[in-house]
Amino acid sequence: MKKDLLNKIICLLLLSISFWQESHAQDPQFTQYYAAPLYLNPAFAGTTGQHRASVNYRNHWSSMPRAFVTYAFAYDYNLPASSSNVGIIFSTDRAGTANLRSTNVGAIYSYTIPLNDKLRVVPAFQVGYTSQSMDFSKLIFGDQLAFGNPDAPSTDPDVRNLDNNNHFDFGSGLIIYSNKFWTGFALHHINQPNQSALEGESRLPMRITFHGGMKIPLKLGPMKSGIESSINPSFNFRKQGRFDQLDLGFNYYYRMLMLGLWYKGIPLQQDMPRTINHDALAVSFGLSFSNMNFGYSYDMTVSKLGPASSGGSHEISLVMELQASKRPGKVSRKDKYNPCPAFMPNYLWKP
Repeated sequence: MKKDLLNKIICLLLLSISFWQESHAQDPQFTQYYAAPLYLNPAFAGTTGQHRASVNYRNHWSSMPRAFVTYAFAYDYNLPASSSNVGIIFSTDRAGTANLRSTNVGAIYSYTIPLNDKLRVVPAFQVGYTSQSMDFSKLIFGDQLAFGNPDAPSTDPDVRNLDNNNHFDFGSGLIIYSNKFWTGFALHHINQPNQSALEGESRLPMRITFHGGMKIPLKLGPMKSGIESSINPSFNFRKQGRFDQLDLGFNYYYRMLMLGLWYKGIPLQQDMPRTINHDALAVSFGLSFSNMNFGYSYDMTVSKLGPASSGGSHEISLVMELQASKRPGKVSRKDKYNPCPAFMPNYLWKP
């Protein structure tokens, strides 16, 4: 009986440690990164319409107890009288048996610079504030394991030093786009804030992302009267500390329907001897209703973690774009050229 109790405690401890390390080794990421544009890169603020709001939910490895759950909300607006754009973003994620939670609120400013009649470049800056918390009463320490009683008070001196962590966080980004392609990069955690729950130091590594995509128009049926559709391939490479990953795939748009197929991993890289860096295959499905767009995706793990993550990962997105009021006069260049990564109805992406 005591042996079974000890085994359960050890398993609980290892699971908690794995969640702690995973949460701090890398930021949460979305498979539908095109439906979370401000989370991907602050330079996407104000790049489409007047008002845009996005809501994202991800349940990572859903079959595991206390799995990673991430929520994000963003809103952005392009100022009609200038080339300036503003946005706000809120994200929170929860993981582990000790309810490790990280919540971030950020403000974004970007500026649209025309390079010519069809090409735009947008630099951006983001400042945020992050709060990290944990239920320390659910942690199990070495002396509790030694006595086989996880409910006994711990005498570990680090217990008195445990505390929640709050810090400022800075990021920036840049995109270049026309109405047929886009590319850019983003830097998050430029100041590499200290995220330690103890009195020591544990710096959060900078997250660097490179991403891009394009629209390939298609026409089904006769050239003049055919139905317009498109294939939108894109990629997203990110690196944070020792972690790196490439998302590569495409979305196919047909009227109000979207279907997507994605690969996650770096097939030419080995993360361990004789082990290819494969992570997951993902499929996505979406519908567009007027100015509201819904998306769902499912990740099927193909790495060595497959058996432990048999439930896969589920993700839901909702993007809404609203026109505040009709702007007088001709359509400005700023309104005319919108980048392709936004999860928008295909008919809004006219060349």
